[in-house]
Amino acid sequence: MSALASTVVRPALSYELNAFLVEFSIALHKHTMYPSGHPSLEPAAIRVKERALRLLEDRPMLAFGVARHQLIIDGVATDPNQPVLRRLAEALHQHRLGAMSILPGVESSEISGAIHLLAEEVGGGVRPIGLDPSERSEWPHVRLHPLTLERLELVDEEPGTDTDDQLDRHAAQLWIGLANAAMAVEASESDRATVTDPVAVARAIDDYTGAEAYDQVIVGYLLQIAEELKAAHGGDQAPLRRRTARLIDALQPETLQRLLAMGGDIAQRRAFVRGATSGMAIDSVIKIIKAAADASQQTISHGLLRMLSKLATHAEAGRQHARPIADAALREQVEQLLTGWNLADPTPDAYSKTLQHLATSGGSGSTRQTAHESEHDADPLRVVQISLEVGGAGPIVERAIDRAIDAGAIRDLRALISTPPSGSAGIADTIQRKLGGRRAICALLSRDPIDFELIDVLLPSISLDGYAEMLDALIASDSRATRRKLIDRLTRTTLDVSPLITDRLADSRWYVQRNLLLLLERLRRVPAGFSCDWWVQHPDVRVRYQALSLQMNVPAQREAAIRAALEDGEPRIIRLGLVAAHVNCPPALLPLLAALANSPRVSEELRIHAVRALGKSRHRHALEALLGLVHGGTTLLGRPKLAAPSPVVIEALRALTDVWSTQKEANRFLALARRSFVTDLRRAVARA
Repeated sequence: MSALASTVVRPALSYELNAFLVEFSIALHKHTMYPSGHPSLEPAAIRVKERALRLLEDRPMLAFGVARHQLIIDGVATDPNQPVLRRLAEALHQHRLGAMSILPGVESSEISGAIHLLAEEVGGGVRPIGLDPSERSEWPHVRLHPLTLERLELVDEEPGTDTDDQLDRHAAQLWIGLANAAMAVEASESDRATVTDPVAVARAIDDYTGAEAYDQVIVGYLLQIAEELKAAHGGDQAPLRRRTARLIDALQPETLQRLLAMGGDIAQRRAFVRGATSGMAIDSVIKIIKAAADASQQTISHGLLRMLSKLATHAEAGRQHARPIADAALREQVEQLLTGWNLADPTPDAYSKTLQHLATSGGSGSTRQTAHESEHDADPLRVVQISLEVGGAGPIVERAIDRAIDAGAIRDLRALISTPPSGSAGIADTIQRKLGGRRAICALLSRDPIDFELIDVLLPSISLDGYAEMLDALIASDSRATRRKLIDRLTRTTLDVSPLITDRLADSRWYVQRNLLLLLERLRRVPAGFSCDWWVQHPDVRVRYQALSLQMNVPAQREAAIRAALEDGEPRIIRLGLVAAHVNCPPALLPLLAALANSPRVSEELRIHAVRALGKSRHRHALEALLGLVHGGTTLLGRPKLAAPSPVVIEALRALTDVWSTQKEANRFLALARRSFVTDLRRAVARA
């Protein structure tokens, strides 16, 4: 098969859908971490509800399917390598869910209840939700559709059965997920043969009309099945291919057209048709391409249809050596057809005549003709350059900019607007905006090595979406050097990226949490209501240190942070608290400083730091603590004497000399130090 035909363009989720899923994942993670009733849980559920209601303004239902490592929403499958969404898919799949839907009017209490149930770890007496129907009746606007183990067993046939009906486990999950979503199966047991029968599934899809979200979930599963078939080698997925072919064949033409309409999203439609072309059975490909043409209101010439049908016949029933050639030719022709889909008739006159000749000739010669001669795509950089020269703009120019970005010509685009012609300010601003957007930043970050020099040039124009991509790259990168460079660039922004950072703090990796907390500290900005309490108690000392360092920069949380640091058992964290206590130490913390200064369990260095912090305070408690350190008891005549010379005692005498030399109690010990035979004691009070 040609490289062109094997390429599958994966459409990306919209920002709103991605934000909803990320918010849902964060809320689920918080319900996993915190006990019921924790103050962080209700705001998390409210944010999920607000995201859902915003999406439900223009749709009757918000639904997404669940695969092992991916979610399927609006006909788009999430990236299995995106850690946050992958973790959400795995958590839902662990509960044997095939799909989840949210209806208009949903309340935060329903969201919270569903998430609380999903946060329970399966095992230890906790059953998957997909096996317990009683759990899903209390939320009128949230529905959980099960993918039960019993139905999974339907496709894991006993040894010795017909291999045509056997599927591997991943294919089984996709097929059962499609069947459950198509038949809207609830938790009650249904007929097993009906659940796995492609004809019954097709009949259910035919009968279900009026819900766009339903169609999008169905197409999402079909897209994943097409991907699975495309990746299979030889006959690895022959049973799944046969089942899918029977399903497509059983669907009514108007149903298939309805599914491919998918809300008018041409990118999603093309992705599905390309996936089907690369993996599904030949008969299914022909039927899908016809439905796609109808859904797109496009024309497929009679000659092309006849040629495709003839190629399909050779691919399915031709001679053994001719089958792979016909199969590859058919799929390549469909790919070329999709490339020119924006034409009123994608086959020009000359090409139509050629197709008609191929379709009606009976020869067995070459079945493919080169049709590229009439398709000379303009160089996108040249289009952009001309638009700058003439000061013109519009959809064609914007598409050219996007194509240039996708081709990696970001540096060239930047050079074009470094000295733009007069009268081209509008198009130059458009280019600058796109260079700072998600698409360009994603393209830059996907390269190895990353062009940080170019990123530095673009920093002033990078948008919030662009910074979101940089944060995702920071989280995903395995290189410490790359992470350090990204942190350095992220801290230079003047935009408020703190909500983007806190949204990603649910990641379980310690270095991700440490780096994000470090970013918040360097930016000196946290979202309103944000609390470091969870990370202050983190088991990893590196995360705990960074959380306390950040908390000390939040005025309302400073005292609590210093107290937590002084009470921590880790020396480096105690030192962090002592350094902070040097500046305006709250009086309530003076007893903690005194205890550290007197404690034999901490190092002498930390005790000296504690004495210095006491010396910065003019509170009476600080004086009493310092006097306690230098008091060495009384003589035989009952007079006070100095404690034995030590670095801690000497530092305490210096503090008394600097701050309390006019106090009678302090002056008594200072006088004893001046008369001492120990040189260090006399030097400590020599400044009085």
